[in-house]
Amino acid sequence: QVQLVESGGGLVQPGGSLRLSCAASGGAFGTYVLGWFRQALGKERDFVAAVSRSGTSTNYADSVKGRFTISRDNDKNTVYLQMNSLRPVDTAVYYCAAGRRGGIFDPDRLYDYWGQGTQVTVSS
Repeated sequence: QVQLVESGGGLVQPGGSLRLSCAASGGAFGTYVLGWFRQALGKERDFVAAVSRSGTSTNYADSVKGRFTISRDNDKNTVYLQMNSLRPVDTAVYYCAAGRRGGIFDPDRLYDYWGQGTQVTVSS
């Protein structure tokens, strides 16, 4: 069983930056594909980014390409999401997830473990 704990959310002005972290425990971190998803109030959960087990391959939603960067540190059992040039539409609860099988193009239903989420609010 893997436990995932997100941190780093908060309130930021449009154009600002935030770095989310997700610390994992209880599993073989390097064997999981890791992803970030988000859910805005009243909307469905959407894919944001994913990183392969080695960290060498990534996948991004079109809406965040060029602004967000996903990375992982397998020695620290942590995955990160660097978010730059934030926009009000990025406001959501952000979740990290770990998948035992599959790859970086998997939909959310194929991920096995989820964190509790961290709120990101982009507003002036």
